[in-house]
Amino acid sequence: MREVWLDDAPASIDRLRRALSDALAGGPAVLPLDANDPSAPALRDSMAPDEPVEPGTAAIIATSGSTGAPKGVLLSAAALTASARATHERLGGDGHWLLATPARYIGGLQVLVRALLAGTEPAILPPGPFRPDGFAEAAAPLLKSPGPRYTAMVPTQLVRLLDAGGAGLDAARAFDRIILGAAATPPALRERAADAGVRIVPAYGMSETASGCVYDGVPLNGVHVSLAEGRVLISGPVLAGGYRLRPDETAESFVDGAFRTSDEGRFDADGRLEVLGRVDDMINTGGVKVPAGAVERVLAACDGVREACVVGVPDPQWGEAVAAAIVAEGPRTGIAPLRAAVRDALGAAAAPKRIEFLDALPLRGPGKVDRRSVRDTLLP
Repeated sequence: MREVWLDDAPASIDRLRRALSDALAGGPAVLPLDANDPSAPALRDSMAPDEPVEPGTAAIIATSGSTGAPKGVLLSAAALTASARATHERLGGDGHWLLATPARYIGGLQVLVRALLAGTEPAILPPGPFRPDGFAEAAAPLLKSPGPRYTAMVPTQLVRLLDAGGAGLDAARAFDRIILGAAATPPALRERAADAGVRIVPAYGMSETASGCVYDGVPLNGVHVSLAEGRVLISGPVLAGGYRLRPDETAESFVDGAFRTSDEGRFDADGRLEVLGRVDDMINTGGVKVPAGAVERVLAACDGVREACVVGVPDPQWGEAVAAAIVAEGPRTGIAPLRAAVRDALGAAAAPKRIEFLDALPLRGPGKVDRRSVRDTLLP
């Protein structure tokens, strides 16, 4: 395998692009790593770089996952290119891309794959924390190019562009499509984007599906989504080959040509997939099972709420209690109306017994809420 250590220099992205191009053509598998992450050496060692790579692997996405146990997702050239081609087909054709998320994660890596297949050179966001003015600067040359212009980002980045306005928001408006992934897109954010003239495409997927494979509830061409006892199953040419040196976990997660996700879902009246939340985010409070994702959606729809994260915390009376971390939109709202909204929508058991306001939700990886950190914050 070929390790590519990514730092703040744009040259490291160029090294990854070259290595990725070779891998897609049958060369050594690529393992992208973050040179600025103190835990990266241990993550690298867990990938057993001296052991032969599983046949057919073009890229290994090393991730700590939601449990903290390192995993290496094995992606073939066929899976990566199938995802990229289906994405271009859905969005409106090959185009120019802005890399706005870390390339060591599948969302960023796929931006590079899409640009390689399109024969275009991606623009790259400046290193460091996300800044709307930096987004505008990075996008400026790309937006002068003919043909479709795309980028992919996490919802938090879009929120910052909408909040800041100015040149960053103007640049966002100029993209033909902006894919939003890594975390759910709240209905309120959809409305804000539409009102601001930003064309977003909420995406659902993961490393095991070579990035987003369901766009705005509709699977990409070639991808099939089904439900088994509420759990989302995904099949199609975008699937990973399994996990690095973990045959047992591979056999458990990839069954009969389908990937068993950790998410619960349902199909709406139009047949679109709606992801309700993770199976392991179910809260058992007083013998009643409460889906955290459902409570989050009710809270996020309340006036004055920008973001919400719901977790279960230990409770001597109920076993688990529903607890919520809220990021307010403007002045903080009262707690009683929030509880009432959840109670009216989902029943008394779902109403949060503990609500805390935070300035921002803690994040991990490419913009995903760090639920363990939220749970630690909300512990009584």
